[in-house]
Amino acid sequence: MTHYGSCHCGKVAFEVEGTIDSALACNCSMCRRRGSLLWFVPREQLRLTTPEADAATYTFHKHVIQHRFCATCGIHTFGEGVHPAGHRMAAVNLRCLEDVDLDSVPVHHYDGRAA
Repeated sequence: MTHYGSCHCGKVAFEVEGTIDSALACNCSMCRRRGSLLWFVPREQLRLTTPEADAATYTFHKHVIQHRFCATCGIHTFGEGVHPAGHRMAAVNLRCLEDVDLDSVPVHHYDGRAA
């Protein structure tokens, strides 16, 4: 299934393929503040439909995850990183997807403060 998402102003928009079967809520210093619900997919399943340059990047802590957000409205749309097995992954912010019933998605909690 193809899902469509964007930041608030629409300057960063994307399509992502897959079935949403769960979400992750993390309590690290970044996720706790932004309140995102993350859905992990192989990076090749996510395609930006707006210019790559419109998605700004922030890294912190170990600098292994590129947190992507809109430089205009500030909304975090997705993150990028490499799975320990070596393949590229995307962490899509489910709150940025259109027509997703978030109440129907099981949420797993991750203790990112301890990681």
